[in-house]
Amino acid sequence: MKGGPRLKTSRKKLVTIGAALTSIVCFSYEQNNRISSSEITIKSEKLPQSFDNFNIVQLSDLHNKSFRKNHSKLVKKVIHANPNIILFTGDLVDKRSYRPEISLILMKKLVKIAPVYYVTGNHEWATGHFHEFENSLINLGVHVLRNTYKELVVGDEIIHLLGIDDPSSLAEPIRERQSTGETLRTLFKEIDNKSSYKILLSHRPEFLSLYAQFDIDLIFSGHAHGGQFRFPVLGGLFAPHQGFLPRYTSGINIEKNSTLIVNRGLGNSLFPQRIFNRPEIIVTKLSVMR
Repeated sequence: MKGGPRLKTSRKKLVTIGAALTSIVCFSYEQNNRISSSEITIKSEKLPQSFDNFNIVQLSDLHNKSFRKNHSKLVKKVIHANPNIILFTGDLVDKRSYRPEISLILMKKLVKIAPVYYVTGNHEWATGHFHEFENSLINLGVHVLRNTYKELVVGDEIIHLLGIDDPSSLAEPIRERQSTGETLRTLFKEIDNKSSYKILLSHRPEFLSLYAQFDIDLIFSGHAHGGQFRFPVLGGLFAPHQGFLPRYTSGINIEKNSTLIVNRGLGNSLFPQRIFNRPEIIVTKLSVMR
């Protein structure tokens, strides 16, 4: 039959192209939607005995993203982690598409699992609606930490949980590091037990050297989105306020006596695709060093 081999070749090309496109679509969907759970153990001699095996779930940078109806997939993973507390380190909403109801649905689910502690990211302030959003969070039972601290109590022992606003609230980018330092100095003056174990929630990981000046034991941050694209050896490609090949994008980072844990986040903002950088929840177990 005339044209037969040519027709078969064309069909093979179409099948190959179709299979390649399907693989790309499936890969892209998985990278943005299949949540990974990272488990970290932090050991310290400073931890009170009552906090041995204390379980912390950290979430960050939702940016209005949904994980199935009512965030059921994400909530299921949090429940499975069996947390004592849940931390959220900013950018719960997105400035480009402000839809607070998506985030509030998640918070409503989370406060039923464990106490939820939250600090702002830069996007909350950029929406221009933060104070209204803050009231909604408080009404749901979320502990909004704005340049303040809470005493976490187990038995008759305590550790301190500090939370600071993202410095973009001041609308003075050139002073962000300076203002963060001033906030921490003021906050430390209020804490009675200077030798207690201290955990800080701060959206910005790039200030680790500043946090270390205060001998903060453990810091939880987000903001870097894991570097958006991740590569072997190189790590993340780009992060806000750090630029290309950023230093602080994921996992454990140590300076002096301070340990920083950077969450890769859940959603996206300006750039809509992650590569080798799936959405993440971090489960951190505190362990008393014997």
